[in-house]
Formats: sequence, C-alpha cells, structure tokens
Amino acid sequence: MIARWQQTLFSIHWLGVAAWLVWQWPQSPVRALAGALVPLAVFVLVMTVEFALMHHANRRDPAPRARLAQVVAAWWAELRVALLVFGWRQPFRHRAIPDWLPPAPTGQRGVVLVHGFMCNRGLWLPWLPLLRERGHAHIAVNLEPPMGSIDDYAHIIDAAVQRVATATGMPPVLLCHSMGGLAARAWLRAHPDAQARVHRVLTLGTPHGGTWLGRFSTAVNGRQMSLAGDWVVALQRSEPQVLAGKFVCWFSSCDNIVFPASTATLAGADNRLVQGVAHVEMALDGGVMRECLEEVGRG
Repeated sequence: MIARWQQTLFSIHWLGVAAWLVWQWPQSPVRALAGALVPLAVFVLVMTVEFALMHHANRRDPAPRARLAQVVAAWWAELRVALLVFGWRQPFRHRAIPDWLPPAPTGQRGVVLVHGFMCNRGLWLPWLPLLRERGHAHIAVNLEPPMGSIDDYAHIIDAAVQRVATATGMPPVLLCHSMGGLAARAWLRAHPDAQARVHRVLTLGTPHGGTWLGRFSTAVNGRQMSLAGDWVVALQRSEPQVLAGKFVCWFSSCDNIVFPASTATLAGADNRLVQGVAHVEMALDGGVMRECLEEVGRG
C-alpha cells in the first residue's frame, strides 16, 4: 500500500513539473526552472527544520549532544538517503529482492526485518544480499495498514517469526528500524510465548519513549509514538524487567525524527550511541550494519 501511495505521489510530482515547464518555458526559462525546483526546496526546508528542532531539543538530553558540524553532515546525508529510499527503493524496488528461506537449515540463525513508520520492506534492500551470503534465512515484513495501530502489526510479525524459526530450527533475531522496534515490543506483549520465540531484538532509532514529533501526527500509530505518551508508557509498564536484556538499541544525537536522543534507548538494554547519523541513514549506515550482522552471527 505504501508503495502505491509513493508511486502515485511520484507520478503526480513529475507530471506537475512537466506541465509547469511546458507552460512556463516559452515565457521565461528561469522562472520555469525555479518553479520546477520548488518541491525540492520544500523538502530541504522541512528537513532543515527537523534537524534544527532536534538539535535544540537535545540540549538538555543526557546523551552527548552532537557538534554542529556533525548535525550539518547528518542533514546532508539524510537528504540523499531519504530521496533514494522514498523516491526509488520503496515505491519501485520493494519487491526487487525476495525473502529467503533455505530448503534446509544452514546452521545460522534467521532474521525478521521490521521497518518503521511510512516505510516498507524496500528500506532493507541493501541488507538482504548480505544476510543471504552469511546463510541467514530472512523475511522483511510489510506492516499494514500503514497508519493503523501498532498493536495491529503483531500478527504480521508473529507469522514471520514462525516461518523463519521453522526454516532454521532456531528462534530468530528481530531487526527493527524506528516504529518497527515498538511493533516488536507490541508483539512480545500480545503473545505470552513470544519471549521464548525470539533470540534477540535489535532496534535502530526506535522511539522507545516516544518522540517529540509524535504530537503532530494525524495517524493512529504516529500519535501512539508521542513523547511519554499513553501508549508507550502503558507498553513499558506491561513489560517484565528482564525483557530489556534481549534488546540492543542503537541511537543517535543526530536523529532528526526520534528526539530527544535518549528516547531511543531502553532501560536495561544494551544501548549504543551512534555518532553523527540521522534517522533513515541509521538503517543503512555501514558501521551500524556491521555491528548488527555481528550480533546476528553470534548465535
């Protein structure tokens, strides 16, 4: 569903740009080009505001605050990564690499990949060949409905966990970006046996404590991620303290979506600070990918 939405937006955008250029070019090529660049300028402006708000909000956070140079570098990287993910991989390439469940166990633990808000499995495309090369069976789920309750994703994760466990004979690792980590926790809450059915949960930029931006969302799952909101507080209160021991949580003081930075940590978990990495970029950062693959390979 997300792919169709993004394909539609992509088509509308480029048809609008083409119509504008045809209309304005004979009158003024400069005005035609300037108008065609307005959508890109709006995108850059929104991203700039996000980073400014993030850096301001992090001034009182316990996590080390990023230097301005790190913020600027992360802003530039996120612009490029977001355009690639939302403008190409998710709308047009999300099915390019299939899930892989080997016909016989490889002796390696499997992985269930869980994307975040307004994303789909296309986010994980660079991961899938790496997992297969290492013999890790894997399924990258699509969480739908895209704007529904996070609790409604539990059955999707449950089915994927069952399939990967059947293929490998071992409880899998959950690899989750952003909201995907909350969906994994909601699955653990919904299924009493889930804790024994998962080996470890790796979260990248997950708003475990909610995020400041959640207050502005009109989607059900967006509002559930409000900073210290009712849903995340209730989720935390429902969890046994030992559960956090299964989690490894990467977080960043340059995360332009999940801030203040420490909201992406979980008390009792192995929390790891990533320096100078933005939100979507975190799921594709080489250092984070290497650490995650090491965790998966530890068995």
